[in-house]
Amino acid sequence: MRRLFARVPAPWPYLLTVFVGTKIVLSLVGVLALAALDASYWASPDDVLMRQQQRDVSPHRWLSLWFVWDSFLYDRLARLPLDEPWRDFGFPLLYPFLARLLAPLLGGDTALALLVVANAAFIGVLYYAYRLGERLLTTATDRGTPAGRDTTGLDRAARRFVRYLVLLPTAFLFHAALTESLFLCLTLATFYYAEKRRWLLVGVVGFFLALSRSVGFFVAVPLALVLLGQGGYRLAPRALWGYLRTGWPLLLLPAGWLTFMAFCRWRGGDWFAYKHAQEQGWGVRVQNPLGVLWGGLTGAAPDAIRVWIAVGVLAVLVAGARRLGPPYLVYGVMMVLVPLSMGPPVYRSLLRYLLAVFPVALVLARWARRPAVDLWLAAALALLQGALFVVWLAYWTGFIV
Repeated sequence: MRRLFARVPAPWPYLLTVFVGTKIVLSLVGVLALAALDASYWASPDDVLMRQQQRDVSPHRWLSLWFVWDSFLYDRLARLPLDEPWRDFGFPLLYPFLARLLAPLLGGDTALALLVVANAAFIGVLYYAYRLGERLLTTATDRGTPAGRDTTGLDRAARRFVRYLVLLPTAFLFHAALTESLFLCLTLATFYYAEKRRWLLVGVVGFFLALSRSVGFFVAVPLALVLLGQGGYRLAPRALWGYLRTGWPLLLLPAGWLTFMAFCRWRGGDWFAYKHAQEQGWGVRVQNPLGVLWGGLTGAAPDAIRVWIAVGVLAVLVAGARRLGPPYLVYGVMMVLVPLSMGPPVYRSLLRYLLAVFPVALVLARWARRPAVDLWLAAALALLQGALFVVWLAYWTGFIV
């Protein structure tokens, strides 16, 4: 078995170890936590309903615990017949439609298909994080071990980025039947291919990125900064023509969102059916994100805690701004402020949305170059994630999702 494993090309042995290891640890902790908390008197009626929905998905707790509120809505979207009137416009459709395509291979089980898509995308997150970390973090000192003695061929800086990505406070959501892993997989892929100057591939992946979550087409802005950086940020007319000739595939990102709007018009007669569904279903209305941020900081304790964590994320980004560079700083700030522009309803899911801010893991990977710092920082983040995971399971799902 060891000889067979050694034949697997790098970095897959490390990445698969991270995937399987986190899956086993989190599933074990989850099952034990649920067994201890099943009789908790503080369970709200809504969360009791959610537990029943989980049992309908699967009687196996290690499997059903990965399904929460939005998972059941995605499952509904994956099962809705396309030849009947369509009334559910509250979510972009890439994730449930991928599950729709996969479900026939799984006996028609759309819920299981959602989970398989999410976990396959999580493996993609690990792969593109490693490759992007190689390009952004690798230095001569990081390489350290001579190639002849490094049997895995892995770069320590890229490993650190992967490690801190899966240690982010709510990274356990990468395993859940939600859009987090799919969105971040596509996001990391677009940045990786942009750094490699493969702009047509950036546009193709970005098209699907815009169909995965409403904030997806905004990623065109930091990607455009990557393009400008490759041209030395020159703004002369000749340079602008070069940017346009090279970076025109970035137009495919807003085109992806326009495709979803066209679906809304086709099936619902309203280009803005998504916006209206969000307003009516969740009270989402575009607002000043700084005002929403301040309102959370001065509000009730649960909201204040979540918003203070968002402030902490912004502080890490600012502290690491010089090494991040404009594209990744802008992306990180956008992934904090754009969700806040949804208004107070965002407080409930803010910790979930912050998982998209992958530049935080880049900053942490740079800070943790010394082994002692790496050890203590990783341990602290693991404890924080473990606590939030138990909170998520302890009938307080609404604190995170």
